[in-house]
Amino acid sequence: MPINTEDNSEKRYYHIGEVAEMFDVNTSLIRFWEKEFDILKPKKNKKGNRLFTPKDVENLKLIYHLVKERGFKLEGAKKKLRENKMDTINNIEIVNRLKTIRERLVDIRKEL
Repeated sequence: MPINTEDNSEKRYYHIGEVAEMFDVNTSLIRFWEKEFDILKPKKNKKGNRLFTPKDVENLKLIYHLVKERGFKLEGAKKKLRENKMDTINNIEIVNRLKTIRERLVDIRKEL
């Protein structure tokens, strides 16, 4: 998963370009997901630019995981988030832990 939010964990708002870069997707996809998923509620400044909170970014991680990594259709992803959001959060955590373990094992193998 290309997502990296740790660098700016103190940041209160992210511009749409920053968010798109975190997920390695186009800004148009972020805007589309905003319309499709009611859990995304970015604020807008006076110019109308979207300002995403860290909570919005966390919700985008869930959407990205379901749609891009697990291959859910939009309706299936919406249903999963409505019915069992915590299951998805736990799934992401497990996948990330397994990826970290795999990276460590690959590094160990290279050293042998």
